[in-house]
Amino acid sequence: MIQQYINSGILEAYVTGSASEQEVKELLYMKANYPEVNIALQELEKDMELIAQQMAITPPERTWDRISDTIDELILRQTSDPDQFTERGDGNGQNFTNPGSGPQYIEVEAESNHMKVHKTWKWVFIAVFVLSKIFLAFAIYFYLENRQAQQQLKEIKTELQRLRR
Repeated sequence: MIQQYINSGILEAYVTGSASEQEVKELLYMKANYPEVNIALQELEKDMELIAQQMAITPPERTWDRISDTIDELILRQTSDPDQFTERGDGNGQNFTNPGSGPQYIEVEAESNHMKVHKTWKWVFIAVFVLSKIFLAFAIYFYLENRQAQQQLKEIKTELQRLRR
């Protein structure tokens, strides 16, 4: 029974974070009461860690330097002069405003008016476009065929009525 529980996939769901709350509670109970479950969970976590380490991509050499420089720049950047803010409201010091400032907007300029799409999606869009044209052609063809068949059926009915008389 314990081996069935271990093989059921709940441990994997727990480790990947996709287990439901009830499954998590059940797993924690099983882990506390059955050492086999605890051992299997620890082994699975070690295996997942090894897989993650083997699949890890080493960042470019200067990445940490760039991150450090950016953080230093943010720290050293002069934020704002606290004297420029004045109290407003009931005087309890809770509400502050920047005098002479109305709504402030940040101007955003786009590099181009074109949307960038991943190459794979480009081919998907082209395929969908071509297929839509093919389906349109088939729809028109079958519409005309249906109209012609209805016309022929109408002619046959009138011919049949004429022969009955």
